[in-house]
Amino acid sequence: MTRYNGHKNWNYWNVSLWINNEEGLYYLALNCVKRNRTKSEAAKQFVELLSSSNGLAPKTRDGAVYTIPSVRAAMSEM
Repeated sequence: MTRYNGHKNWNYWNVSLWINNEEGLYYLALNCVKRNRTKSEAAKQFVELLSSSNGLAPKTRDGAVYTIPSVRAAMSEM
């Protein structure tokens, strides 16, 4: 399996980059982790909150889609 900067692929890396470096996204992710029992539930809530504003699949400014698995991986150290 090809890895991208230590992540599963470019999408996972890019999502992690944005969540862990953009203050608002970081605190949103951290609050989701605190309010849910599992990282999977937290990731689902995070994606739902981002998509609730326009109903579209949320993406980073670079075009990477915030998927539940990619967000869960980004939350692994929270």
